[in-house]
Amino acid sequence: MGGNYEKGMYHQLMDVMARLDAMETEHQKDRKEISSLTAEVKSLRKENTQLRAELVQVKEENATLQKENAALRKENQLLRDDNERMKRILGNDSTNSSVPPSTDQPGKAPNTYNSRKPTSKKAGAQPGHAGHHISKADVEKKIKEGVFAHTVMEIGDRSMPYITRYRLDLSVGTTAAEIRIHADKDGKYNIPDEYRADVSYGTTLKAIVAFLYSEGVVSNDRIATFLNSLSGDTLDISTGSIYHFCRGFSEGCAAVRPQIKEALLNAGKICTDATGIKRNGKQEYIRNFSTEDCVLYCGSEKKNIKTLEKFRIFQAFTGTLIHDHETALYHFGGAHGECNVHLARYLRKNTEETGNQWSHRLCSFLYGMNDARNRWIQQGRISLGEEETARYVARYEELVSLGWEQNKKTRGRIAKKEERALLNRLEKYKQNHLLFLYDFQVPFSNNMSEKDLRICKNRQKMAGGFRTVAGREMYCNIMSFIETIKRRKQNIFQSIIALMNGTPAIR
Repeated sequence: MGGNYEKGMYHQLMDVMARLDAMETEHQKDRKEISSLTAEVKSLRKENTQLRAELVQVKEENATLQKENAALRKENQLLRDDNERMKRILGNDSTNSSVPPSTDQPGKAPNTYNSRKPTSKKAGAQPGHAGHHISKADVEKKIKEGVFAHTVMEIGDRSMPYITRYRLDLSVGTTAAEIRIHADKDGKYNIPDEYRADVSYGTTLKAIVAFLYSEGVVSNDRIATFLNSLSGDTLDISTGSIYHFCRGFSEGCAAVRPQIKEALLNAGKICTDATGIKRNGKQEYIRNFSTEDCVLYCGSEKKNIKTLEKFRIFQAFTGTLIHDHETALYHFGGAHGECNVHLARYLRKNTEETGNQWSHRLCSFLYGMNDARNRWIQQGRISLGEEETARYVARYEELVSLGWEQNKKTRGRIAKKEERALLNRLEKYKQNHLLFLYDFQVPFSNNMSEKDLRICKNRQKMAGGFRTVAGREMYCNIMSFIETIKRRKQNIFQSIIALMNGTPAIR
């Protein structure tokens, strides 16, 4: 029994050992697998570390590319906007913007006032035009009155009958008036200021200088050359003397500025505008105030409210100001009328840029209202009835509403933005744009003021600008007098002489 027990224990031991060997074999396989998995984990961890590093690098590169992409998008948008802006500039001319006709590109149709179209009529006066001439009867009347000096020239046999013809001419010559100043009882010579120099110049010559400087737009050196040549080179007038004559004339013109200002303040409507000039290369302005019988020019450093407050006319005027949408001017005056010719340029430009028809229709509608108003004025009407006015205003509002609808589809960021700004202006300043319809005394445009400022451009083209404030003010004084004289249909040359002689010149 003991032997069987031992054999049983042996068999159990061998069985356990076999199991242990099997388990050891499996354990070795597991260890190999664990080692393999450990190596794989290490490899994966290493690969993961590399991937993480690559991911960081990719993220950095992506961030860099995103920044570069944003910069390129921004640059692309800027280039698109600049391209659109340049196209808008290239499309600008005198018909759709405020640039002068002289800047129109070659090949473009010339600008025409009030959109006039060429006709088949021949150049010059048309049949039925009265013309400007002096008749034989006028000449004989002026000879009889002593206005014309009369001389006779014979052609042919004097014993035979004759017919008369007249040739009008001017007599040019240099005179020297000797001024004898006698001493008083005390032996003192009381010399008037105008005769302090041994040799001075007379009023007629100075008036010619003032006329050439202002109305003729002639430079000082050319005026001197002209007068010296006209005298047969018997005179030797310097450019300094020419400037001195103009300076003296300007002082006389400055004395009548208060009279012009008072006439402007008494007017119900004033047109005003400003044009850019150069003074020593610096941008400044000349502003004018225009009515049917007065024109006043003033120098202005800027166009802001602070500068405008310095003008007495703006401070004291209570009537209607007509201007080209200068919003700063809305702080002055009692009412405001907008220039619709100025507006029409923006409407034409909008039609060209966007292709939207609302602006073209509104432009035609404004001009149509003005034509109708002119016909009513010829018929003696002074205003419209409420029902008629309401109908025109409703059509105006209808076209503006159409503009907002079409703006939703407008292409081009700048064009869309500019169109919205134009529509906002039309809504906000509707009453001002249509004031000519409510009050027939208000002009449709500010063209009167713009025409009066053209002479400043002519002066700048001739002289290149002004060197001093005094020179600018001298020009403004002189032109205020000259243009007011012209408005009132007075003789320019005789008015200049009257002013120089100290007699009332403006009637």
